[in-house]
Amino acid sequence: MSFQVDVVVMAAGKGTRMKSLRPKVLHRLGGRALAQHVIDCAARLSARSVVVITGHGAEQVEAGLSAPEAAPGAAATALKYVRQEPQLGTGHAVQQAAPALPDDGVTLVLSGDVPLTQPDTLQALLDLCAGERLALLTLDMPNPTGYGRIVRAADGAVQAIVEQKDASEAQRAITEIYSGIMAVPTRLLKGWLARLDNQNAQGEYYLTDVVKFAVGDGLGVQAHRIDDAVQVAGVNSPLQLAELERAYQLRVAEALMVQGTRLADPARLDVRGTLVCGQDVEIDVNAVFEGRVVLGDGVRIGANCVIANAVIEAGAVIHPFTHIDGEKLGVSVGPGALVGPFARLRPGAKLGAEVHIGNFVEVKNSTLAAGAKANHLAYLGDATVGERVNYGAGSITANYDGANKHRTVIEADVHVGSNCVLVAPVTLGAGGTVGGGSTITKSTPPGALSVARGKQVSIESWQRPQKKKV
Repeated sequence: MSFQVDVVVMAAGKGTRMKSLRPKVLHRLGGRALAQHVIDCAARLSARSVVVITGHGAEQVEAGLSAPEAAPGAAATALKYVRQEPQLGTGHAVQQAAPALPDDGVTLVLSGDVPLTQPDTLQALLDLCAGERLALLTLDMPNPTGYGRIVRAADGAVQAIVEQKDASEAQRAITEIYSGIMAVPTRLLKGWLARLDNQNAQGEYYLTDVVKFAVGDGLGVQAHRIDDAVQVAGVNSPLQLAELERAYQLRVAEALMVQGTRLADPARLDVRGTLVCGQDVEIDVNAVFEGRVVLGDGVRIGANCVIANAVIEAGAVIHPFTHIDGEKLGVSVGPGALVGPFARLRPGAKLGAEVHIGNFVEVKNSTLAAGAKANHLAYLGDATVGERVNYGAGSITANYDGANKHRTVIEADVHVGSNCVLVAPVTLGAGGTVGGGSTITKSTPPGALSVARGKQVSIESWQRPQKKKV
């Protein structure tokens, strides 16, 4: 484009129908705040700046949007905030933003509760504006109740936008509606904002009145009409939020399948962040992905898994009902590893190639080298586990002394029997064996059998206690 774009995001509304203490624009869709989707879209347009207009819950909104996670494909964009207090209409809102908008650019007005507008749609709107004219994004809607109507002249030229409460019966029959999104040269916008008044049914300053000003000034008003209602759908209630969530997830699912990912049921997938898939990835039903998740070639994800902030390498299988959450430290699963079912990998878990983590095994802040196995009912916390270690059912690392965490080192080829307690800090020497039921409090030498348990005693002819007769 030959002109700079500055984006204004309307985010001052209360959202009464959400019935929530949280400001509406901070409610989440696909794991991100509604307004964050809008800001991400602006960033993909290489906007020079984004001005967010806040009002209700301003401090909460500004804190919630100031340090978001980076969205894929989004360029760095300067973020500014202005306050609208009190809220006197959309025109009044943009008046607050006007001082932060350079005169040499185009202002793109977006709504913080309309999260699914696509960058290519906005680019087409900007191209129509061309830095010279007012351009509106419009939609044909079978039931336009509540939306401003696009009033056209006999030759099809846009004449005005009439709000629902100010519309005549004939105007209410119009099905082309204004989406709330416009692109306008900033130097013209500022002059029109200065002419706004509140002589209408709502007693508010309508941004839509700039259309009649443009027409009156002899400037043509263009409309980019689309037929995809989801792109301009706003969120005003939990029901609408849920409907948009499913629409968003279906779009994500379709994009994954176009790339070759096999989904057992596209309607039963939730991506609440970023999911990157290699070739021949298979995902069963009800899988939930949060944060950033990378699945290598040939990875298989079983039903009902929840996976967050993890890298799962080629050929690994995550069996059903597994919970993986890397948080800030991340989780990595090596090639060919088998995890689950009913396993839990916590932050800092790093599994090497061909590692097996079985049912009801929990791993936290631990590294397992290639071929290590913990197949049943076990806990590994703050541990370094060598190659080919076999870790028995019911065994745990006792890594916390009530004040500090300590590390357990299990060297290569160690066999830990069932129901053992390894009291950290402790090192099990390579090739050693720990007898079942042992509590190990001291490091063990390589190749040794280590047993630490009470001596078995059998009392012959012992009689069990009998219930007393009443």
